[in-house]
Amino acid sequence: MRRAFFFFWHLYLVADFFISAFFISLITRNEIARRTKQSRNTTRIARKFRKAFRIQTKVHNPEKLAAMSNQAFLAICNHVSYTDIILLAALDDFVFITSVEMGNNPFLGAITRYGGCLYTNRKKFVSLPKEIEKFATTIKQGFKVMLFPEGTSTNGDTVKEFRSSLFQTALLAKCPLLPICIRYKTLDGNPINDPNRDSVYWYGDMDFAPHFMKLLGHRIEADIYILDPIPYCKDKTRQELSQEVYGHIHACFHETAPYPYNDNNNDIKIHI
Repeated sequence: MRRAFFFFWHLYLVADFFISAFFISLITRNEIARRTKQSRNTTRIARKFRKAFRIQTKVHNPEKLAAMSNQAFLAICNHVSYTDIILLAALDDFVFITSVEMGNNPFLGAITRYGGCLYTNRKKFVSLPKEIEKFATTIKQGFKVMLFPEGTSTNGDTVKEFRSSLFQTALLAKCPLLPICIRYKTLDGNPINDPNRDSVYWYGDMDFAPHFMKLLGHRIEADIYILDPIPYCKDKTRQELSQEVYGHIHACFHETAPYPYNDNNNDIKIHI
């Protein structure tokens, strides 16, 4: 009965998203205006999904994101589950880069299309230059673009080495980068560990529907760290940018130097 309640709550939110997104696509012909409305609609519904998934988030250093509210940039984050997208979309009007494979999924693909996502074909490298150009153009149009450079979601043991190719986007757009780190802390009050992590993390060959149904009704606590922005520098290569951002996110994820983690209460914003 309890799970049914949360299922129908999510079903209502899915309908809300698709109905709003359909009318946005129907009446807004200008591509930039349409993507702007799509990203705002995604943020609106993500904040509702965050409550439906019962995820309490602590956003550390929110002032760093607020300081860039009127600036376009490339955001970089680690990736362990589809819930990452909900938490990040609830923070700001991000445009997400996702895979062509995800776009081809009948259900999740429709969500990405109506959400204004951008696509990359990780198996067809010949298309990469045009993809990077399109991503850079989107940033130049004023959008905040979100990239998961691990290339796939992981089991949460660590942060996988980043693929550096799409960091060329920031160089082409001449924009700053904003590293973000997500750490899931507890499930129903218990620390997330090997026995329970697969209830939260979605990776490998896991099917979406069974994982989603299993997650319904649980309580999750997550920390989101907004790290120091990295300004545009024409003398840096994409490999150097990738390594620099990876070092910051990896250190934050594993709670090692150079980042302090015992934030003052003034530096934390809690979303319930």
